[in-house]
Parts: sequence; C-alpha cells; structure tokens
Amino acid sequence: MTAVSLTPAGPFSLAASVHFLEGFTPASYSGTADEVLRLAFPADDGHSTVAAAVRQEETADDEAGTIRAEFTVHPGEPDGDLDGTPADPASAGAVSAGPGPLCAGEPSWPDEAVRAQLARILSLDVDGSGFPELAAADPVVAGLMAEFPGLRPVCFHSPYEAAVWAVIGHRIRMPQAAAIKARLAERYGRRVQIAGRTLHAFPTPPVLRAITRVPGLTEVKIERLHALAEAADAGALDAARLRAMPGDDALAALRTLPGIGPFSAELILIRGAGHPDVFPRHERRLHAAIAAAYGLDETASGDIGRLAGIADGWRPYRSWIAFLLRVRAEHIGRHVS
Repeated sequence: MTAVSLTPAGPFSLAASVHFLEGFTPASYSGTADEVLRLAFPADDGHSTVAAAVRQEETADDEAGTIRAEFTVHPGEPDGDLDGTPADPASAGAVSAGPGPLCAGEPSWPDEAVRAQLARILSLDVDGSGFPELAAADPVVAGLMAEFPGLRPVCFHSPYEAAVWAVIGHRIRMPQAAAIKARLAERYGRRVQIAGRTLHAFPTPPVLRAITRVPGLTEVKIERLHALAEAADAGALDAARLRAMPGDDALAALRTLPGIGPFSAELILIRGAGHPDVFPRHERRLHAAIAAAYGLDETASGDIGRLAGIADGWRPYRSWIAFLLRVRAEHIGRHVS
C-alpha cells in the first residue's frame, strides 16, 4: 500500500465531500462514522484498478488540513470472480459477458498518476485560494459558501465513468440507473478490501467492451457503452487532454461520441474531467436554481445569455458555484418533499 499527501490550496472539507457522496445517487456511496472516504475505481491507465482510503488531518485553525491517502493499485482484471472463485451470473443479475482480458503481467499504474487522479476526483488539483474572494462581490455566493463550508465539486472517478453514467441514465430514473451501474460493478468490477470494507470498482474499459447483455439496458445503450470503452482506450476521454482544450472544442469533441449530447458533454467535462470553470448551458434545473437564487422571475431561467452573464462573475470557478447551487436546490427539494 502506498501513502501520499495532498495539501489543499484554499478551503476544503473531506467530511463535506463524504456527506455529498452519501446523497449523490450515481455514487451509491455508504459512508461510515470514521469519516474515511473509501474509493475503488478504474485508474486513468484504463486497465488497473485503484483502492484508496482518504483521510483529512484535523487543524487547530481555519486552515484546511492535509489530505492523506493510502492506496493499492491492482493491475489488470482477470475473468470471472476476482477472488478466484467462479462467478455466478444468476446471483449477479444475469449480466452476460464475453472473455475479459488478462493483464496481470502489466506494470502497475505509477503512484504519481494515482495521486493526480485522486486530486482530480476531489477537486484538489485546482488552486482554490481565490475562491473565498468571490463572496465579497456576490451575496448569493457568500450564502452558498456559508451554507456548504469547504465543499468542492466531487467528480466522477474519470471522464470514462461520467460518460458511462450519461448513457446508462438516459431516459430512465436515476435510482434505476444507479442499480444497473452497481450491478455491473459487482459482477465485473474488481472486488477490493479497503480500510475494513469491501468495495467493487466499475469495470475497466476492456471489460466493459466485452459485456454483451445487461438487464435494464437496451442493445443500443450497450453498443454505446462499447463505443465509449473504445473511445477511452483511444484516449478520447483523457481528462488532461479535455481540460487542456478550449472548453467549446472539448464539448464539441465529446458530442461526437455515440449517445453523448450537449447535456452529457457538459457533465463529462465538468464532473468527469473536473474542469473548474465551465458554465453549464444545457442544465435546466441549474438554470432554475440560478434564477431563484438571484430573485429573477421564472422566464429568466430560459434566458441563457443573462444567466451566463451572472456566471461570468464566478470566474475562474464557474463550475464550482454551479455545483453549490445544484447541491442547495437538491437539498431544498429533499426537505420540501
């Protein structure tokens, strides 16, 4: 097991991140009282799987404590049940797949690359020291920061997983999509032990490409998942590449992938690649949340130019403020219902 440290630049609360994940349907995350964030996910190399336990040191002042992560990299992903016993399709939702790749001889993913991926997942790869300054010029932003202290966007493990979620969840209810995603992880993802708990990572791209039948998914969706797995292998879903491109170019490139429209492309870039400064132009619920927060009438939620103008005041953290507005809207919705 390897240990690394991440020093937040600006406010950051791991406890707030864990609390968010507990209510974020795609994550299907079940926290514990010890406030340790346990993660299992495909590494950015596309073949390895990472199991990580993340903790934050306590501090005596208002400074964000150092993040300590202990992780193990599991290279490759063999056939069937990964603990050596045959898989039982009947007990795993009858998901059918062809033979998976044997990559056990491949070198493990470099530790620094895993550290970078963990930082991206928690938005710790962005200098947030200037984030609090936005509050001085915008009372709405000040209220969000007071309501959710130290909360930064918690991203999907990769653009690959974000894209897969977009396809699985298209035109079905989120709980149903989350159940399908969890079944895929339990049947085909690597099972790992991390800090006393068992987790299942989502299947790597080569394994996903071999799956031929998934209850709850149409043949068209499965074909699109295969295409996304191939795109990930080809580097089209590389987070660093997407973030290095001009935003509009990155979104246009993502929209060329099967099953990825404007809304999904923004999801992949913002919550998959972790881009900190993109205004979502195709998220109606967010637009309604902005209009409500700024005291605008209902028609203003359809005026994208006006809303984008408001969001210009959030630069260079437009994605972060949009995330907090979304969290607030969902929090209010849960209490109202």
